This record gives sequence, structure tokens and C-alpha cells, in this order.
Amino acid sequence: MIYAYVHLNINNPDSLAKYRDVAGQALAKHEGALVSASKDVALLEGSIETPNMAAILSFPDKEKALAWINDDDLQDVHALRRNSGQSTIHLMA
Repeated sequence: MIYAYVHLNINNPDSLAKYRDVAGQALAKHEGALVSASKDVALLEGSIETPNMAAILSFPDKEKALAWINDDDLQDVHALRRNSGQSTIHLMA
């Protein structure tokens, strides 16, 4: 099992709402799942910008995570997330 950390700064909640409607199915296509998501994010140490939302995703392996992010059929889904604000995804393999 591996995880992805999603760092989000949302400025278009309508796009995020549309993303939420389809994100679970998109993750499931590649055996991924949402572990946790929260708007209550606090920086414990360091000086990186604190996001106004964060999520942890799980995948069985690195290949499934890469297949999810690179899936041509899911580019419209990823565009909804990207259009909701700034997003960065870190794979913890």
C-alpha cells in the first residue's frame, strides 16, 4: 500500500463540488481510495504554505497511482480538481 498527499488551496468551491461527485469513482478505477480529507489543516513544523484543504489517498502500488493520474479518460476529472484552485500531489512510495 502506498499513499498520496494532496495539498489544495481552493478558490473555486463549485469546481471542487463537481470534482467530489466523480472523484471516488475515478480513484476506484485504479483501486485507489480516499483515506482522509480535511479543511482543518495545521502546520506542525517548517515554513511551507499551509493549504486550506488536504487529503490522503491510498493505492495498492505506485503503478496504480501513476495509472490514475495519467489516465486519459480521467483528464476531465483531474481538470475539475485543478480548476478548483491550486493543487499539488505528492506520492509517498
